Amino acid sequence: MENITAREIQAKLNIGEAVVWESESPEDTAALGTLLGGAAVPGQVYTLTGDLGVGKTVFTQGFAKGLGVKGHVNSPTFTILQIYEDGRLPFYHFDVYRIADVEEMEEIGCEDCFYGTGVCLIEWANLIEEILPENSVQVTIEKEPEKGFDYRRISVKRFSKRSKYAR
Repeated sequence: MENITAREIQAKLNIGEAVVWESESPEDTAALGTLLGGAAVPGQVYTLTGDLGVGKTVFTQGFAKGLGVKGHVNSPTFTILQIYEDGRLPFYHFDVYRIADVEEMEEIGCEDCFYGTGVCLIEWANLIEEILPENSVQVTIEKEPEKGFDYRRISVKRFSKRSKYAR
């Protein structure tokens, strides 16, 4: 993974630039998650997209580590939301792969999480794009098989579409 600080990432995001990493291993992917989790602030929403098996859970585990979460972190595929409160901030981990209708997010109180005192990370966020808060941080993980089995291209940028919950 490239040698970059969270402050440098934030500066690029603030001026509308995307930041791209080339991860050579699951450890690199987790390290980027740890870096971003360590810099996360209350009320921040991170979206996470990518095909099955690209490393979303590995990234999320690193992110949780950066927040100081002590327990094991799994994808909440069937529960939709898992809340971790043992880190420096509450961590709201969503997996919306099984959401049939965006209104289900309202039923589980997504707005309270989006604008609460913790930080959100939403896997498969492209499925609920219309309700994402403006200026969420969008993380996309992609495989490039021609560059090797473990290679991932990870891009980070601001999501700027106005949503139903934009404030």
